[in-house]
Amino acid sequence: MNNISPKMQNQIAMLQQVQQQLQTIMQQKMNYEMSVKEAKKAEEELKNVSDDAEVFVMVGSVMIQKEKTGVAEDLTEKVETLELRVKSLEKQEKALQTKFEQLQTQIKSAFEGGQEMAI
Repeated sequence: MNNISPKMQNQIAMLQQVQQQLQTIMQQKMNYEMSVKEAKKAEEELKNVSDDAEVFVMVGSVMIQKEKTGVAEDLTEKVETLELRVKSLEKQEKALQTKFEQLQTQIKSAFEGGQEMAI
């Protein structure tokens, strides 16, 4: 990196930072998507239970008995909230991906053209 100008070093550092942010966002999105799948699966299972059946939910490390309708409403709300978070993360991911590609193109063209190489 001794022959690379400070400006180019800064761009490379920015590229690495954007890449790390992108990886973090993608991991968070994947985690939320898994949570959505789990909540939807719970909703489906709850539909197969009779209305008067005992339903339990985990609250921390304690199981509490609740009415089926309340649990179903909670699950629906949870799915909606998680899906909103996934959409938000998708927007962030797209923005970071665009920024990453722009930086990558700038750095590549600078190296190919030898424009930013210090003498």
